[in-house]
Amino acid sequence: ATLSRLQRYCVRFRMWVCGRVRSVGLKRSTRVIRAAASSIARGLSRTMATEKPASKQPPWNKPEEANQPKLKLYNSLTRKKEEFVPLNGRQVLWYSCGPTVYDASHMGHARSYITFDILRRVMSDYFNYQVLYGMNITDIDDKIIKRARRNHLLANYSSEERSLAELLQHISEALKPFKEKAGQERDEDKKAMLHNTVSKVEATLREAGEVGSGDPASTKANLISVAQDPLSAWLDSKYGSEVRDHGIFATLTRHWEEEFHRDMEALNVLPADVLTRVSEFVPEVIDYVQKIVEAGFGYECNGSVYFDVSKFSSAPGHSYAKLVPEAVGDLQALAEGEGELSVSVDKLQEKRSRIDFVLWKASKPGEPAWDSPWGQGRPGWHIECSVMACDILGARADIHTGGVDLKFPHHDNEIAQAEARYGHDQWMSYFLHSGHLTIEGCKMSKSLKNFITIKDAL
Repeated sequence: ATLSRLQRYCVRFRMWVCGRVRSVGLKRSTRVIRAAASSIARGLSRTMATEKPASKQPPWNKPEEANQPKLKLYNSLTRKKEEFVPLNGRQVLWYSCGPTVYDASHMGHARSYITFDILRRVMSDYFNYQVLYGMNITDIDDKIIKRARRNHLLANYSSEERSLAELLQHISEALKPFKEKAGQERDEDKKAMLHNTVSKVEATLREAGEVGSGDPASTKANLISVAQDPLSAWLDSKYGSEVRDHGIFATLTRHWEEEFHRDMEALNVLPADVLTRVSEFVPEVIDYVQKIVEAGFGYECNGSVYFDVSKFSSAPGHSYAKLVPEAVGDLQALAEGEGELSVSVDKLQEKRSRIDFVLWKASKPGEPAWDSPWGQGRPGWHIECSVMACDILGARADIHTGGVDLKFPHHDNEIAQAEARYGHDQWMSYFLHSGHLTIEGCKMSKSLKNFITIKDAL
């Protein structure tokens, strides 16, 4: 547009100059022509100053970034708060260790599940993450086998007729190995619990011996009630291998699982999106263990399969005990992880190293069993969670949660199993652990029998 105007001005100026020269002559026209040219130049300058060049875009203003809140989690893998970054956009893959169902859920469980429920709601309702929350029910375990068999044998024993003298003799005999176990116990809390039981049973035995006349039926019932722990353990050592009714295990776990769900509902804890039971994943466990063996990190001995910790630790890209590396070699913690039915001298001799742990257990008489390439057996405790978490969430996931007492060896062994199975070096991005509740200075737990049930608390 500016160029067209300039051309028109030039044409008109030339015509005017020519006319002026013809009428008055060149010399007299010079001053007028100069004045006219200056006026035209000023006009052009004003015209061009008001024009916007068409060849350049206007400046762009960058929007100010909104101050979005960031979620930070205390990650047990680093022992500090880390900004949460999911693997897949807004989706969060989360696995939580569920209960081993052989007794009532207590306030220690409530503390843990309420903690993670609050976090789950914050992530989904406030941060708008799409959370897939999976949780397991452990319904195959040494504790379950022991409790089911002992309940079964004690119930049968209580229904049989016997004299008070015979009962006193049996309880006295049962108390001997129980006292020996109390003396060998290294955990101070458990030692105190066992000694407390011994004192109560001994006091009840003295009272029963001093009764003489009286109601023998009432005395016998009280004796069995007070001495049920040493008496049921004694019966199990004598007759546990003869138990053939394996339905007792499912009966026990179904009852306590139903009670657990009722307790969680009463606490308004959201149910899991996916709930798994070990008893429903045995084929997957067998396949998972086979893959670990094929990768060179597992070995079979006498029908059991063990994880080779030393070989895994020395393999490129792998590291054992990422959560609590200082606990490697803690034989007491390792033994507790293996289970009381799996730490006999002959079982320990099957291992290449004392720090190796069991993946698949050869079943003994009186224990539940499934067919496998290594013979009749059952899953180890640690393998259960690795298998079920990977089955529902995949080879990698975002969050794994559980009680702080599960860090070592349970969660560390889970990590090793998953990384050995899939050949990667980070199974879970974040491990979150809840603390204990204590009662009279001791951790509240089923094994210590010092718990307050959720039902009683409510």
